[in-house]
Amino acid sequence: MNLQPQPLIDDPPLPVHVAIIMDGNRRWARARGMPPIYGHRHGADAVRRTVEGCCRQGVRYLTLYAFSSENWRRPQTEVGELMNLLRYYLRKEISSLHENRIRVRVIGERNGLDDDIRELITHAETLTRRNDRLTMIVALNYGARAELVEAARAAARAVAAGEIEVEQIDEARIDGWLQTAGIPDPDLLIRTSGEQRLSNYLLWQCAYTEFIFVPELWPEFNAEIFRGAIESYQSRDRRYGGIKAQTA
Repeated sequence: MNLQPQPLIDDPPLPVHVAIIMDGNRRWARARGMPPIYGHRHGADAVRRTVEGCCRQGVRYLTLYAFSSENWRRPQTEVGELMNLLRYYLRKEISSLHENRIRVRVIGERNGLDDDIRELITHAETLTRRNDRLTMIVALNYGARAELVEAARAAARAVAAGEIEVEQIDEARIDGWLQTAGIPDPDLLIRTSGEQRLSNYLLWQCAYTEFIFVPELWPEFNAEIFRGAIESYQSRDRRYGGIKAQTA
């Protein structure tokens, strides 16, 4: 990996947390007369470029929407190929990520994954848990509505057990019941391929996130596009309910 720092200007500040919806792998492959897995493989190269870009620019958190809970509806062959690509990535890339002080975390429902994939995820998280250069969060078999339902169940269980009163349920407690507990909300969300929707991704966490939609398909995503998205973010006047965001 090429991880030499090349920071952008820090006034206005850089995003601390960037979330990405990696859209367009299948369309990119189809345009070349190739099967979907061809696009997914080239999409993995775009992931590497993005991780390198985050490290160079000083982004501290990167969340990637790798596989949604709805993606199981895709053809079984494609799903199997995606899972094999995930296996390959977890086996072959984890050493490089660890050497570059990148922490790996996975959010999403793991019960639907094969045993060996769950083991690879546990190994990756355990090996990299003390790394502090970049935290890469992979949303795998993830759906934001399911995450919110589980948070509601956690609240109900806490009330039923007498641990808290209903009136004590607030935003901070709900944050703690989400799978992203301890991770700052995304400052910037990028979606490739020109689509402009969240697709059941980080619905709670993106309440005040800046959105940038780029026309390029995910396998085309590169350092120049990433830098342009960050510069666009920096040009915005972020407000929270009418109050200008404080600059560090």
